[in-house]
Amino acid sequence: MITLTYRIETSSSIEALAAKIASDQSTGTFVALAGETEELKARVAARVLAIRHLPDADRPSLPEAGDGPFKRADVNIAFPIDAIGTDLSALMTIAIGGAFSIKGLSGIRVVDMKLPEEYRGAHPGPQFGVAGSRRLTGVEGRPIIGTIVKPALGLRPHETAEMVGELIDAGVDFIKDDEKLMSPAYSPLSERVKAIMPLVLDHEQKTGKKVMYAFGISHADPDEMMRNHDMVAKAGGNCAVVNINSVGFGGMAFLRKRSSLVLHAHRNGWDILTRHPGLGMDFKVWQQFWRLLGVDQFQINGIASKYWEPDWSFISSFEAVTTPIFSPDDCALPVAGSGQWGGQAPETYRRTGRTVDLL
Repeated sequence: MITLTYRIETSSSIEALAAKIASDQSTGTFVALAGETEELKARVAARVLAIRHLPDADRPSLPEAGDGPFKRADVNIAFPIDAIGTDLSALMTIAIGGAFSIKGLSGIRVVDMKLPEEYRGAHPGPQFGVAGSRRLTGVEGRPIIGTIVKPALGLRPHETAEMVGELIDAGVDFIKDDEKLMSPAYSPLSERVKAIMPLVLDHEQKTGKKVMYAFGISHADPDEMMRNHDMVAKAGGNCAVVNINSVGFGGMAFLRKRSSLVLHAHRNGWDILTRHPGLGMDFKVWQQFWRLLGVDQFQINGIASKYWEPDWSFISSFEAVTTPIFSPDDCALPVAGSGQWGGQAPETYRRTGRTVDLL
């Protein structure tokens, strides 16, 4: 069984809405059908497992909800594996997608997801993960120290290369393109690769240390994204920034099956799905999809981030990506970013359980 936990909010009956989610997202429709037999329901109907009532909400999460009071509860609903299988697009569609359109809900958020053993091995998972990132950077016993080329946009390839040279000489382990930089006319990816990789390889030859540079290869066309990947790999690169929301499940699956690079996941656009506390989904749910698909490193903001996300949310994201779905090998390397500097390191170290498995 695949078990989802929905945090639902309604001015009507919690129990009735929970039953409706289970029905509408599996065998039911808006009228009774002769074909919805007991045998059919026994095979593929979703079932409400548990309801845990929460304090009422002061106001509805959705403005058109009408008059309160607005009751809330966490509801566990189990979907038979026969109803969904192991395809992640089916999982997103059946267990998550349609639930948000159900009438009568003033709020709904997916807060947990537990996958059965059938998903173990059904997807490739990380190719490099924590251990591979350490091996390729040559960093053991401490966090991997990384930085981003700024300004994010506007630098020409030779200007980017000048900055990269300074950063390499300063001793960083990891450098990346900003997620917004892919292949604009003023800085085509091909020209950046030509300008940057000789610096990386020259430094490796002189010192034995190969700085990991993550080039932005994202593209809506999977074939073009693979051409970008191959360009980086052929030049001796070993990492790529992937804007996972922009390329989607299909693009990520296509890339991972063919990739020889460390895949550094940037979650831009994620905030659309999570910023309202009564709507969307928790990161602990969403990140499972991308880890199964094969991201190796996962950006999760940081302590005292420049963005809206509070520190507790960063810690929750850290715990999510470092908690095995099935085994430690499916964990991604957590990447603390967004306005980070050395002054945040002690608090980050303390709040993440004194780990050094961080970038």
